[in-house]
Amino acid sequence: MRELRLISGYDVLYGLVKDFVSGHLFTSSVSLEDLNTLRNLSEIEACRTIIETFKRAINDLTVQDKGDAEIRDYIKLRKTRPFVVKEQGYLVPKKSVFNKVIGDSHLELRFASFLEECTDIVSYAKNYFAVNFKLDYINADGDISNYYPDFLVKKSATEIYIVETKGLEDLDVPLKTARLKQWCEDVNKSSSTIKYDFVYVDEESFNKYKPASFEESAINR
Repeated sequence: MRELRLISGYDVLYGLVKDFVSGHLFTSSVSLEDLNTLRNLSEIEACRTIIETFKRAINDLTVQDKGDAEIRDYIKLRKTRPFVVKEQGYLVPKKSVFNKVIGDSHLELRFASFLEECTDIVSYAKNYFAVNFKLDYINADGDISNYYPDFLVKKSATEIYIVETKGLEDLDVPLKTARLKQWCEDVNKSSSTIKYDFVYVDEESFNKYKPASFEESAINR
């Protein structure tokens, strides 16, 4: 229930889990009072099977793509409350509303430094948790997770780019990218005032092509 963010339904779920264990988990029906059953239920594989089976089934019933979106509010970066960060590498920017760009990775700091030199952008900002720009998506484990893209880049008064930087690719990267692409498409359908787009910057391509402008980095999508 915690992983799927369910806030109610324990009584229903409890009964269904009991029925599943007694009639479907093993090769034949079992008694929940049997000591062998209790012992088998303590095995990691049995627990994982129960949890993953119910997570998939519940997601099939509850997670729906409505196919549209609407803009209800905007995030104003200049109104972000002051926040504390860890002692780690940082950059003092000239093109950001924040007084420091804290890098969660060396690639992030390099990309921020690159943006400082780009003459084809107006400004940019690291998407800190305090900014609270996040997208929910279904991760590789089937859970609903929050995704915080790395950078917000203002190319002009009518163009905003959402940027994700990544060193080593993991299973969630394609899922996050697909979600970000869908978000941009949905928002663009809802508003014609500002165009939103996304850029995925992987370290290997960034090192190989050495883009001289933001427009060139946007090619590697």
